[in-house]
Amino acid sequence: MSDPTDVDDHSERAGTEAPGEQAGEQPRAQPVAMPRRRFLTNTWRAGGLAIAAAGAWTAWDLLQPGETTGFGGVVETVPPDAVPEDDVLPAPTARAYLTVVDGEVTALYWKCTHLGCRVPWCASSGRFECPCHGSVFSRAGDYISGPAPRGMDQFATTVQGGVVVIDTADVIEGRPHGDTLLDQPARGPSCMGGGE
Repeated sequence: MSDPTDVDDHSERAGTEAPGEQAGEQPRAQPVAMPRRRFLTNTWRAGGLAIAAAGAWTAWDLLQPGETTGFGGVVETVPPDAVPEDDVLPAPTARAYLTVVDGEVTALYWKCTHLGCRVPWCASSGRFECPCHGSVFSRAGDYISGPAPRGMDQFATTVQGGVVVIDTADVIEGRPHGDTLLDQPARGPSCMGGGE
């Protein structure tokens, strides 16, 4: 005999299935709405992670050494035959002037050794004349006059692949006062108007 309190689970569930459910299947879970506070918290967290990832990516890119070309690295210029023997040739990418001194191509840094002004070449006098404080240098970069503590700084040069290559990574300090390679008088009037 069966106990009347003993009820078969199948008989209780019979007829209570949701539409589209088969008997014996698990009921589908109803979607639970996310509370507004949790949604905003998750959104802020995701935004913060995105910003942190972008910052890390940028820092990584900045810390990777790049190929050094242009000023601060190796600069290819012109064939050695194009460098004048009694004049200078500007090499703007290297921030230098090229000239031939004692049969060798020399690259002179165009920054004045006094306070760092750019020293232009004065074709009429055949000298470099700093417009800031009046320092004067020979075509070889030798100190002639003014407040500069030494001659013009230089860069190492080599000839590779038929062109003059200037290594601007290391600056070679200019010669001290009195140590001259070219002892030539001025060709003509000064570009600064002071004469000499």
